[in-house]
Amino acid sequence: MAEIATDELRKSQGEIMDATKSVFNLGSVVGDLTIEEDAGSNDISLEGLQQELEECKADEVVANILSKGVKLREYTKGVENNLRQVELDSIQEYITESDNLVSLHDQIRDCDIILSQMETLLGGFQVEIGSISSDIKILQEKSLDMGLKLKNRKVAESKLAKFVEEIIVPPRMIDIIVDGEVNDEYLRTLEILSKKLKFVEVDPMVKTSNALKDVQPELERLRQKAISKVFEFMIQKLYALRKPKTNIQILQQSILLKYKYAISFLKEHGKEIYNEVRAAYTDTMNKVLSAHFRAYIQALEKLQLDIAGPTDLIGVDTRSTSLFLRGREPLKNRSAIFALGDKINILKEIDEPSLIPHIAEASSKKYPYEVLFRSLHKLLMDTATSEYVFCGDFFGEETVFYEIFSGPFAVMDEHFGTVLPNSFDAIGIMLMICITHQHQLIMSRRRIPCLDSYLDKVNISLWPRFKMVFDMHIHSLRNANVKTLWEDDVHPHYVMRRYAEFTASLIQLNVDYGDGQLDLNMERLKMAIDDLLIKLAKMFTKPKLQTVFLINNYDMTIAVLKETGPEGGKIQAHFEELLKNYTAIYVEELLLEHFSSLIKFVKTRASEDPNSGSDKPITVAEVEPLVKDFGSRWKAAIELMHSDVITSFSNFLCGMEILKASLTQLLLYYTRLSDCMKKIAGGSALNKDLVPISSIMYEIRKFRTF
Repeated sequence: MAEIATDELRKSQGEIMDATKSVFNLGSVVGDLTIEEDAGSNDISLEGLQQELEECKADEVVANILSKGVKLREYTKGVENNLRQVELDSIQEYITESDNLVSLHDQIRDCDIILSQMETLLGGFQVEIGSISSDIKILQEKSLDMGLKLKNRKVAESKLAKFVEEIIVPPRMIDIIVDGEVNDEYLRTLEILSKKLKFVEVDPMVKTSNALKDVQPELERLRQKAISKVFEFMIQKLYALRKPKTNIQILQQSILLKYKYAISFLKEHGKEIYNEVRAAYTDTMNKVLSAHFRAYIQALEKLQLDIAGPTDLIGVDTRSTSLFLRGREPLKNRSAIFALGDKINILKEIDEPSLIPHIAEASSKKYPYEVLFRSLHKLLMDTATSEYVFCGDFFGEETVFYEIFSGPFAVMDEHFGTVLPNSFDAIGIMLMICITHQHQLIMSRRRIPCLDSYLDKVNISLWPRFKMVFDMHIHSLRNANVKTLWEDDVHPHYVMRRYAEFTASLIQLNVDYGDGQLDLNMERLKMAIDDLLIKLAKMFTKPKLQTVFLINNYDMTIAVLKETGPEGGKIQAHFEELLKNYTAIYVEELLLEHFSSLIKFVKTRASEDPNSGSDKPITVAEVEPLVKDFGSRWKAAIELMHSDVITSFSNFLCGMEILKASLTQLLLYYTRLSDCMKKIAGGSALNKDLVPISSIMYEIRKFRTF
């Protein structure tokens, strides 16, 4: 390739030299050439000329030439001459640069030699690189093979190291298990031993290894020694729970829980010994807690204040139940049988700490049973919560708790089996039902379900007793001796006051509890008291006194029910309706007593039309006595009515309302009488005797100062 380039360069140089020698002759030769010589040649083809002319039509140069009128042949000659001159100039410039071209030829030849040498050298390199690439490929394959072998050996080494680590028994571990004390280090060593024992048992390949035959007897001896030592240690700790005045919760939290892994070790590697420790703890705590609750109950019994007995019922005459039957309590506590009073505060103090018996006994305090009930169950809840959480953490079994508390539950059941049959305080029993309900909510908030069944059982046992005592109150009303209960007094009867306080108390307690069955029972009680009150009212000979008696009792009942708040509901509405009805009856009776003629006339004759042609028309003579009688004594009669109301009704406000209703009704009667006179022929003659309505209203206003 280089040789060809060199030959071509040499030919060019020769041609340049020849052209130099004949440069002057070239012009003359070229000058002789004319374009006309070829014009008539038959070889010229005009095919496509028309198309080319069309394409050149838009060309500016062609258009310019045509516009000037220059002939194409002349213009072509000019162009040809210009081209010939440019060619000659180019050849002259080439001749001028001939020396440089020779120098360039020499340089190219030198480069060609150098490139030939480099080609030879690179060819050798290529052969050597091919050999090296083959060697590298061989080395790469060997490297991959060695890497795979190394990885396999590392895996084998790891498994072997783990096997050796898991199966080997260090002398230090043996010393700690055999001779060491049970402490934190001992527990950590037990964890290591447990892992080794599990490793030996779980992995099937380990069981077939020869190394296990040497190590397994040693591991078994360590397991037995550890189990024996942990058993002795835990039994010793459990005996501490039996010591008197031991704070069990502190001992559990600060000591036993520290060693809960020891129990886990026994559970996994010594099931029989674990069952013995579990049984020992269960038996110990069962006896300790049973004795603790039994002692607490006995101490509380000394603080109990008996509120009610079997004769403390709503419908029982207090005079027939002599003090000899109630000698165990002072008379002043009898009001607490039916009235809730401050006893409701126990529900606000539901989560207060339990009573400390010796402190209460030192202050000579006595408490109703519901207070002791709350205190006892507060202690039970706190103890059960602590024990339930501990058993879950220490043993990991909830069943341990129920085995432990079978004893305390039996003590509680025995206690209630003695107390409930002798409980006749319905308010107290209802309070205990509410307390139990609140305790269930507390345990639910704590998320501790261990007392659910027990509290349900307590609740189930309380309701039948409450129902029985409640029925005793109803029977006492239905079977009451009216002659014995009756007192010649129109003021509220003590039986009705008992009923009002009893009902108000139950309504107040049932607001949050919302038991529909209690509402039905209270409806039965209301019907019984209604019947008894009517019977007592009929013992009065005068109807007016009967009405006054009923009004006083209904008003007192409503007042007591209102004290409980807006929860009186249907019962309060019932007595309000009765009060309204009997108030209307009393108003009529009171007015009949002082204005009987006036009222009789208004009711029978005043509504008749004088112009209706009746057989017996109203005359001035018939009305005149009524008008004059009213005018002569109406003020005195109102004073008598006022005095009568003041002495008849124990509630001043109620009496004033009744007096206001009476005077308003009197005003209506008198207004009707006045209207009737205007319709009578000659009735205007009596206008001078009529009392002005404004005067009556003025007198009525005097009694509205309340």
